[in-house]
Amino acid sequence: MSALNALAPEIGLAQACAALGISRAGVYRQDARRRLVAKPSRPQPWPRAPLALSEIERQALLDVLYSERFVDCAPRTIYATLLDEGRYLGSVRTMYRLLAALGQSRERRNQRVHPAYAKPELLAVRPNEVWSWDITKLKGPVKWSCYHLYVILDIFSRYVVGWMIALREAAPLAEALIAETVAKHHIAPGTLTLHADRGASMRSKPVAALLVDLEVAKTHSRPHVSDDNPYSEAQFKTLKYRPDFPERFGSIEDARAHCQHFFQWYNATHRHSGIGFMTPETVHYGRAQALFQHRADTLNVAFLANPKRFKGKVPQPPRLPTAVWINPPKQETTSTKTPDLSTLNSCNQVSQSH
Repeated sequence: MSALNALAPEIGLAQACAALGISRAGVYRQDARRRLVAKPSRPQPWPRAPLALSEIERQALLDVLYSERFVDCAPRTIYATLLDEGRYLGSVRTMYRLLAALGQSRERRNQRVHPAYAKPELLAVRPNEVWSWDITKLKGPVKWSCYHLYVILDIFSRYVVGWMIALREAAPLAEALIAETVAKHHIAPGTLTLHADRGASMRSKPVAALLVDLEVAKTHSRPHVSDDNPYSEAQFKTLKYRPDFPERFGSIEDARAHCQHFFQWYNATHRHSGIGFMTPETVHYGRAQALFQHRADTLNVAFLANPKRFKGKVPQPPRLPTAVWINPPKQETTSTKTPDLSTLNSCNQVSQSH
């Protein structure tokens, strides 16, 4: 580099680099690095915007935003109120910008805080432990007319234990249906939980008093959370998506006749995927295990007749439910803990039921 510095002033940098076999671009880069180290660049402050608020104006606007009068108001409300009073301290965007710089860009209005609703977690390991009930509307013969279908469902077996069609939704009707259904199925006090959403009839005082008298525990879904009552919602979908479900019913007698036929089919004929493709009636009345063994024997005979067809593995029928949840609790998983097979089987059955 010293030879280049001595030769360059005499014959020029380009010819000196050519004579010495040095890249001229490399010389420029080294020279730029030296200048950068010798005189590091300092970041220049941004110039103040000519239209920005002065410190006095900024503080005046902040005083208004945090005043007792406007501390619970949104910036747009403050802006409009000040304009009505003939005052302009800044735009709405400026107000939001000042609040954001101080970490105060949040809900400023004083609003009612609703209570935190607990997520219902219900477990059924046998029939008549948890029932779910709901009410849906069936369209009547003319516009704006409808009938109300009340349905009580056992979540373990999917068996419809009670139903009723009425001209209106009313707490006394729900009370009568629940009392009749509990008596019909001989439910012992303290053994049943009745789950429902937060409709007016479900939360009514007559129904609550009846359940206290019957020693039936009651739970409710969270507001606007349909997943908290999934089995009743799924049953209504099965009803209304059947090909023979009419657009409208000509009378309440037609609606009752249709539902009478449907619920007989649903309980005794319909094979539900969530209960091992058994019928709800079979599971509810304790005949599922015998039928499961019959299916297993049939598959075993087929396997012995031709093992190659099954690749040497005995086929198994669809599993029966062992536990049915509404909102199963989250299980903690760690790398050192090995999950229990019975727990996994229960979770699989719950996922299939949904």
